[in-house]
Amino acid sequence: MPRAAARVEDHGPLRLFVSEGVPWPYYARPAGGAISAEDVRGMRSRQWELGVPETFEWVVELAPTLTPAARAAGLAVEELPLMVLQTPLDAPAVAARLRRLEPDDPALAASRAVADIAFGAPGTARGEPGPHERDAAVGNFPEARLSAVRERMAAGLTVTVVAEDEDGIAAVGSHQPVSDVTEVVGVGTLPSARRRGLGAAVTAALVDDARRGGAEIVFLSAGSEDIARVYGRLGFERVGTAGLAQPLSS
Repeated sequence: MPRAAARVEDHGPLRLFVSEGVPWPYYARPAGGAISAEDVRGMRSRQWELGVPETFEWVVELAPTLTPAARAAGLAVEELPLMVLQTPLDAPAVAARLRRLEPDDPALAASRAVADIAFGAPGTARGEPGPHERDAAVGNFPEARLSAVRERMAAGLTVTVVAEDEDGIAAVGSHQPVSDVTEVVGVGTLPSARRRGLGAAVTAALVDDARRGGAEIVFLSAGSEDIARVYGRLGFERVGTAGLAQPLSS
């Protein structure tokens, strides 16, 4: 949850998390009540004033007025499957080693690079970017961001698991526990290593870690319907819709 590293600003029916002590921005979300396009425009003005991305995240079913308001205010809206693990998850056998990273692990930068490359080429299809691109990106990874991730890992706020083969880290994912609830986030595989079950194996390892840590609810937002089907085969079921709004691409 952003409250661990952000201050809260309430602006009418919207709430903004403003980062404090971490080098990444957070988002605005509903605070309760009906939301108008004018409310969204006002929040966007505040985000612009602070120099943070004009992004909004919410559960669509709990704030149904935000989708039309965001679109009327000039934002692009994505509605993604919100899923919760309902059945026991068995880890698939893969040709890779799965392990949990410690805060001081020298492979942490490579794991972040894998995530960035994976999300830069969304979907499940195989592609060109692979170990070479990962290794080239490691040297450019901001040290401030790595330090913040290490601090979260040391505090138990982030748990990261990687899948490694003979070429190094090929897939990565994390979960973020808060009490007995955790969210699986950032599961990504290098495009050149896709279609090998690595993302599913990482997800299963994250769930196992979360369960052993006392998590009773494990949830995630799937990046597309295709990806949701992959998680569905692992035992996750759709329970709602995650909304994401941001400025239209130029």
